[in-house]
Amino acid sequence: MSLPLSGMTGFGRAEGALGDWAWTVEVRSVNGRSLEVRAKTPLGFEGMDRQVREAAQSRFQRGQIGATILTRRSEQSLEFKINQPVLDAYLAAAEVLVSKGAQPPRADGLLSLRGVVEASDTDDADLSQVHSAVLASLANAMDGLLEARRDEGARLKPLIEGFLDQIEALTQQARAEAEAQTTAIRERFARRVEELTDGSAGLEERVFQEAAMMAARADVREELDRLDAHTASGRALVRDGGSVGRRLDFLTQEFLREANTLCSKSATLALTSAGLDLKATIEQLKEQVQNVE
Repeated sequence: MSLPLSGMTGFGRAEGALGDWAWTVEVRSVNGRSLEVRAKTPLGFEGMDRQVREAAQSRFQRGQIGATILTRRSEQSLEFKINQPVLDAYLAAAEVLVSKGAQPPRADGLLSLRGVVEASDTDDADLSQVHSAVLASLANAMDGLLEARRDEGARLKPLIEGFLDQIEALTQQARAEAEAQTTAIRERFARRVEELTDGSAGLEERVFQEAAMMAARADVREELDRLDAHTASGRALVRDGGSVGRRLDFLTQEFLREANTLCSKSATLALTSAGLDLKATIEQLKEQVQNVE
């Protein structure tokens, strides 16, 4: 069963409200060799870090994912009270300063001091309901991110398939050039020997043997066969989809290995040119593969 090809870049967002509370959940992801999850949660919601990681791990295999949860509560619903012990401490300190000539503190100044005025705590049962609702929004945002990454995968798929088609065509071109390479080597060697020996008799068999040895060293059929096999493997991975980014990345390394060997064994400019074109196309493929989950 084939799965959608997924990228690693995307964005998801969800909003919600319950009673006096309102919130926004945003999740973003970029490329990453493994799955890394970071969460920013407001006061009172710190325990959601674990749920954020679990939500990401259940949907994704790779990528750097950042989740931000922002909450708001209607100020009209809040009740404020004076923290008397804190206020008394500030007043005691103020008395010491006043005894030394400082101005007496004003009421508005005292109320602005940290910890003097407190908002009434949210009922635990209400906050629990808010947590559950925020988690539902988190799931929606994660699903939105998943869809965005799959959209990226849908755009990447034809690009990758196009590069695989180019690699196949260049491999066939290299195969045609390689077939002509043996004859070219023999003719070149014979011409050089003739120049050196002035056409002396008895050297034809030696020329043939030396040319055969050079042709064997320049034989690239195994490299071409492996390039064909890698192309077939790449198409199968793209067709099956899912989390295939690591395997595609490894495959591009194998592609480059064979293309480098092809160039090192080349004895003709035409085959070298085909090998260099192969390397350039494989590098382009590698760039796109870096975006695949």
